[in-house]
Amino acid sequence: MARGRSLGVEPALKFVATVDGRSQPVEVTGGDGRYRVTIGSEVWDVDARLTAQGISSLLVGGLSYVADVTDHEGACVVDVQGETYVIDVEEETRHIIRTRGGAAGAGGAQVLKAPMPGRITHVAVTPGSRVNRGDALVVIEAMKMQNEFKAGVTGTVKEVRVEPGQAVNPGDVLVVIDADA
Repeated sequence: MARGRSLGVEPALKFVATVDGRSQPVEVTGGDGRYRVTIGSEVWDVDARLTAQGISSLLVGGLSYVADVTDHEGACVVDVQGETYVIDVEEETRHIIRTRGGAAGAGGAQVLKAPMPGRITHVAVTPGSRVNRGDALVVIEAMKMQNEFKAGVTGTVKEVRVEPGQAVNPGDVLVVIDADA
């Protein structure tokens, strides 16, 4: 490692990369052109140098690659060794909020669970409230960001298990909605 630094000491950047509908967690540590990249359960030490606009020289596991990276409608388009990959990259916390926060469950009900630790700052509904898909339910403050969670179904609020000021952990049930048939 450069200058005796351990790559594992620097803070990790965490993302979710989606290629062809398959999502994988990605963690990147390091800097100054030397990185440790973890994709799923695989780990690589990567030496990366930007050589021209969007062109990167990569040394991965002793093999050299040239990658042309461009942006196309918010996705990264990566050309490497004659193959092209379209990769959607999203910050891990945003991905968790988007995919786990408001999913409808079995039987047409929605059980809203906290996707991350945080503190409830606002509860917009009470048991018996009628909600439409997209209506605000609760706001969680996590990592100094306000994250609003919305109804994924139209129906009636059956349970509200949190109140403002309450700390929550991942998986805690926040609100339960009985969906309209």
